[in-house]
Amino acid sequence: MIAGTPEPVAGSPDPPPASVYNIANALTLLRIALVPLFVWLLFLDGTGWRIGAFAVFAAASVTDKIDGDLARARGLVTDFGKIADPIADKALTGAALVSLSVLGELWWWVTAVIMVREVGITLLRLVVIRYGVIPASKGGKLKTMLQVFAIGFYILPGPLDYLRWATMGAALVVTVVTGADYVVQAWRLRRAPRG
Repeated sequence: MIAGTPEPVAGSPDPPPASVYNIANALTLLRIALVPLFVWLLFLDGTGWRIGAFAVFAAASVTDKIDGDLARARGLVTDFGKIADPIADKALTGAALVSLSVLGELWWWVTAVIMVREVGITLLRLVVIRYGVIPASKGGKLKTMLQVFAIGFYILPGPLDYLRWATMGAALVVTVVTGADYVVQAWRLRRAPRG
């Protein structure tokens, strides 16, 4: 039992499931809608447009934290949200990485490693879901944070090369290590005896 949550009353009905029409899901949809705007701004010439792209990317990234916190705190977790939230995350970071590589500002191999890991782990989770759920780890959350900061530094104009390389390097290492950890978890889940 989580501290601070009331004990269930015997015989009391379960609370009704959260409606799909809620603020947390609306923020997730907003994040998806911001992706094309972000990409459009990123490809425009000029410092002002680049700062605008950074502002949209930052706002979209912040909604990821807010919608998750709201969903958990207010009991707004829905099946739609469980599917749409990771899609929104991968759409935003994937669009940013691919766009930066197209612009020649980020090596394609970095984008490829991160994208293969992200898509691969998503597919792996779907494959083993009948055996159980692989929960998001602290390493996975660190990976997401490092990716967001690294991408943000690449979007911002100015002489930030060492900061860009350092954070992207750290993001890349954590991305690969946590990916390997998820593979091990999936293997253990698959091999665990069924009761």
